[in-house]
Amino acid sequence: MSSERLAALLDEYAELERRLADPAIHADQGTARRVGRRYAELVPLHKAAGELEQARADLAAARELAAEDPTFATEAEAIASSLPALEERLAELLIPRDPHDAKDVIVEIKAGEGGEESALFAGDLLRMYTRYAERHGWVTEVIDAQDSDLGGVKDVSLAIKSKGVPEGGNGVWSRLKWEGGVHRVQRVPVTESQGRIHTSAAGVLVLPEAEDVDVTIDPNELRIDVFRSSGPGGQSVNTTDSAVRITHVPTGIVVSCQNEKSQLQNREQAMRILRARVLAAAQEQADAAASDARKAQVRTVDRSERIRTYNFPQNRITDHRIGYTAYNLDLALAGELDGVLDALAEADRAARLAGETELSRR
Repeated sequence: MSSERLAALLDEYAELERRLADPAIHADQGTARRVGRRYAELVPLHKAAGELEQARADLAAARELAAEDPTFATEAEAIASSLPALEERLAELLIPRDPHDAKDVIVEIKAGEGGEESALFAGDLLRMYTRYAERHGWVTEVIDAQDSDLGGVKDVSLAIKSKGVPEGGNGVWSRLKWEGGVHRVQRVPVTESQGRIHTSAAGVLVLPEAEDVDVTIDPNELRIDVFRSSGPGGQSVNTTDSAVRITHVPTGIVVSCQNEKSQLQNREQAMRILRARVLAAAQEQADAAASDARKAQVRTVDRSERIRTYNFPQNRITDHRIGYTAYNLDLALAGELDGVLDALAEADRAARLAGETELSRR
């Protein structure tokens, strides 16, 4: 356990507590929210450190009393036996966590090979994440979407936000960051007349939603094009150049939005997605440059191409990264995803602990 790291984090906790007690901070809601999120992240650490300190003080007192009265020896033994669990809990909290855990997210879902069946499956994934968000009391907003002819979606961007400051700093990203990758479905498509099972797929990209302080985008490095929207919409959607395409020249990232009727609204929505993608690209560069040990601490569950299979005939959901299988696909699609997400979080926790132990041996 790093006493220096613990002391630094407890000092940070005290400083954040002081800042939040100052009414002036609430004049800037963005700053207040960021400070509140970081404070919430450190609350469990502060509590665990306090409990351990109190237990050690109680043990010292019990042992001192036991020297004069043997009846206190049993109490001292009980306190001593509780220390390892408290020390382990604090050690876990001291492991560097994902810096984006408290953030909201933007989920992008794209239909892959498989035509209309893939688009229908992409729509299923959209409903699954929307229902999961509802179960957790989060707010969802479709930023941009391109529907398919049979009621699916070809491409959709969904913002998911927590209400207020997430407890323990565990925001939407801390739960949904595992979802990025290729999701495969096996079922009989509605367009299949012979009853044969087909396999198709949809891609999911999960991005922590960036705030202005997270990433700086120079307006001079943007190329903005406007064009006529396509697909269903209001009266003016298909008759005016309201759709917006923004290209971030340094990275080559391109974002298009056409859901809103006004060009200004589409531009604002496109910038939200662009900021998130630029932040994610910067994070990927940082991770690639980091050492293997550091990467193990930050991100431990491999985001391989095919991450999960949804098998309808067997009512089975399988996550290939950790070997998780459950026969409750119907419930998962209805938003009950905590089973697989808890398993992924536990795999990540175990890997981070193992990485920290390996580092401490060097």
